[in-house]
Amino acid sequence: MPPVIEVRELTHSYSVGTPFEHVAIEHVNFTAEAGEFLALIGHTGSGKSTLIQHLNGLLKPNSGTVLFHGEDIWKDKKFTRTIRSKVGLVFQYPEYQLFEETAFRDIAFGPKNMGLSEAEIRQRVLRAASFVGLTDRLLEKSPFDLSGGQKRRVAIAGVIAMEPEVLILDEPTAGLDAKGRQEILSNIRAYQKAQNATIIMVSHSMEEVAELADRLIVMKNGRVDAIGTPSEIFRQAEHLRAIGLGAPQVTEVFRLLREKGLELPADTYTLAYAVKALCRFREGGGHA
Repeated sequence: MPPVIEVRELTHSYSVGTPFEHVAIEHVNFTAEAGEFLALIGHTGSGKSTLIQHLNGLLKPNSGTVLFHGEDIWKDKKFTRTIRSKVGLVFQYPEYQLFEETAFRDIAFGPKNMGLSEAEIRQRVLRAASFVGLTDRLLEKSPFDLSGGQKRRVAIAGVIAMEPEVLILDEPTAGLDAKGRQEILSNIRAYQKAQNATIIMVSHSMEEVAELADRLIVMKNGRVDAIGTPSEIFRQAEHLRAIGLGAPQVTEVFRLLREKGLELPADTYTLAYAVKALCRFREGGGHA
């Protein structure tokens, strides 16, 4: 079985043939498997947003290929259009794209364009609303009367209602408070588990990706710098700092403790694991 998404030697430049030509991504290769949670990290300008817009055909590469279940997404126009419902993309601050009279109608917009029956559209809207925690009362409100976090949920639900196999999110928690961030991430996890969906998330929060991701893709200057599990990537804390990134705060705390002579594991990147490591350290008389 081929991976759900496979990217081969993907290269894209803006303003080709002008004095402003700029290579945004170059020779990018990676795969995403069914049900996997991938996180894209990298400093601003590293090519993350350009890359994800290629995965559902919003941008066409100058060279290279994006495969969906082994088929080139640009093999013909009909297939490219189909991909845009199979691979859903939620932009950063998606609430700015809301425009319908009610939240229900905004969520229904995508399924309606898929040519589904009214009954199926309603089922999908209610299912998507349930995933993101929107009540029936909120669905009947104008999206412009909702809070910032509620608007974000409506926008995400609009993509989820198309029931994509791959859900791509560009900084889905940007601008939200701690409670709102946690709720949105829980909503995304709920959709992933219920649908066995593949999630690809761009994030600047090392804590979020450490907690959620199966694998991380580190971008640097338009290229893939590293791919690995959170444990493998965050072991390279010094390298991450050198390319403008950091490690989760708990990883940095453990690094400082190790420099003080405490024998603690180097692959601690979540709070839950840190608690277990400290308990083992205390029970082992100074050895984790």
